[in-house]
Amino acid sequence: MEQIEITRSLGATGSTTILWLKGPLSLSTFCVLEQNLREAGNVDTVIDVSLVPYVDSAGLGTILSHWAHTQRNGRKFALTGISPRINLLLEITKVNTILPAFATAEEADRGFIGKAATA
Repeated sequence: MEQIEITRSLGATGSTTILWLKGPLSLSTFCVLEQNLREAGNVDTVIDVSLVPYVDSAGLGTILSHWAHTQRNGRKFALTGISPRINLLLEITKVNTILPAFATAEEADRGFIGKAATA
């Protein structure tokens, strides 16, 4: 069975939760991400996928659902560490046109300072 590990940390701004994912984000693992997002609460969120080998439709749905949640609540969101394989999924689905993306979680956290919610 597939497993995903998620490490949660506070960003340098103090108002950003960074989730570091390790493992596939798929139908069998997306619930772990959803639980971590619920536990984090209504905060600016960075999801780092640099150690995620692949994302399926359930995983992508979870990311999009949380992005929509942040938009409705005036919070900021970013996806970081996007591999070529995950980037291809984002391009095919046109999600790359709406999800804010940064190279690193630290860059995203710094980019949140003084900016309104984006998308």
